[in-house]
Amino acid sequence: MVYSQTPKTKHEKPNTKNMKDIPNTPARLRKPDWLKQRLPTGPDFEKIKGMIHKDRLHTVCQEAGCPNIWECFSHHTATFLIMGSRCTRNCRFCAVTEGPLEPLDPQEPAKVANVARKMGLKYVVVTSVTRDDLPDGGAGHFSETIKKIRQKIPGVFVEVLIPDFQGSKEALATVLRAHPDVLNHNIETVPRLYPEVRPQADYQRSLELIQNAHEFDPGLMTKSGLMLGLGEYPAEIRRTLEDILNAGCRMLTLGQYLQPSKDHLPVKRYIPPTEFDEWRKTALELGFMEVASGPFVRSSYHARELFQEIKE
Repeated sequence: MVYSQTPKTKHEKPNTKNMKDIPNTPARLRKPDWLKQRLPTGPDFEKIKGMIHKDRLHTVCQEAGCPNIWECFSHHTATFLIMGSRCTRNCRFCAVTEGPLEPLDPQEPAKVANVARKMGLKYVVVTSVTRDDLPDGGAGHFSETIKKIRQKIPGVFVEVLIPDFQGSKEALATVLRAHPDVLNHNIETVPRLYPEVRPQADYQRSLELIQNAHEFDPGLMTKSGLMLGLGEYPAEIRRTLEDILNAGCRMLTLGQYLQPSKDHLPVKRYIPPTEFDEWRKTALELGFMEVASGPFVRSSYHARELFQEIKE
């Protein structure tokens, strides 16, 4: 299978003829009105926050500064972040920071399962920091977490958002043998921007992970996502969507990149909601089974609803 390749030099740019040009952007863009949210209030938010804090668990909602945290917590939804709150990589878009690394907590899988049960969840999303320091990249910890959740919550659906495990097929198989309902791995951006956005990751390796998961279990729902607004061209987006689809992915999320701090990559462009709607239409026409596309969409945002749309 042939995928799009990252240009050979950083000076090489795609042909912009017949493409919507990316506008020249000021040093700091003004956030548009469609990205201004009204924060919900209520006791449910504090209740969920308290449960997570009591068991010393982490959520990607908190660690990555997700803009949907108020909505999700208020609706008894959270994406659990396992294996600590520090990462072995330093992606320039992500609010989760590098080390010092924490030893794995052998009780964490059971703690996640207990909190998920207390929250009344029937659909649980589990992700992790990247742990390149571990022999299996943490695949065994993912597997144990899936098993504990299923033991505690009969009939539960489990989605895992996994790192690339440095391309290890055996680590991936360890996760898949625990039978998650959805296997998610985010491509994040177009191949040309990988050296700047994800310097320790590899576009081809991530595509191959999705393909390997599909080949291991053709019936498994695979999922991936992209951030828009980092300086990508429309033709690059479309080509990347084709690559993801050809790798066997069937569910897709598209969201707006938001700069976590001044030390992270700046936003090059705020994509209007109507343009996100156009990309959803394009992705469905290409062959994706279901697509969530919008400024506030994140990989686990309304994950249960996206999954149910396909199941129904």
